[in-house]
Amino acid sequence: MSDSTHAVTLLTRSGCGLCHTALEQLRPICAEFGIEVDTVDVDVAAATDPGLRAEYGDRLPVVLLDGREHSYFDVDEPRLRADLAK
Repeated sequence: MSDSTHAVTLLTRSGCGLCHTALEQLRPICAEFGIEVDTVDVDVAAATDPGLRAEYGDRLPVVLLDGREHSYFDVDEPRLRADLAK
C-alpha cells in the first residue's frame, strides 16, 4: 500500500440499483486501503451544485478518485486497485 491518501466518492441517486451495487463493490476494495467511500446524491447536491447533476446525472453511478472521474456505470476494480496503490 502506498503512503498517499486517496479519496473515493460515489455519485448516486435515490432508487438507483446500479449505484447500490457499485457501493457494495467499492466498500471492500477501499477498506483494503484504509479508505471510506463517500457518497453524494446528485439530486440532493443539485440544490447547491446544479452542475454536478448536469454533468454526471445521466451516467450514474460515477466513481470519483481524488475528485476526478475514474469510472461510471461499473466499478473498474483492477484499475481502481492499481490507482489506489499509487
